[in-house]
Amino acid sequence: MQLDLLFQIAGVGILTTVISAVLASSGRSELANLAAVAGLAIVLLMVVGILSDLFTNVRTIFQLY
Repeated sequence: MQLDLLFQIAGVGILTTVISAVLASSGRSELANLAAVAGLAIVLLMVVGILSDLFTNVRTIFQLY
């Protein structure tokens, strides 16, 4: 597994948590929720790329068309 991608996902999670906490403590809970959803969307896009590679590799290994 690619270790740098794991660190990128963890970094996005930490950054999203900090931004969300700062916004929530300043009274902007709507923006905090939006930041959390945006962080989740970014991580999901990263995971979709990994899953695409996985399915391509499985198709190649089992010679499926």
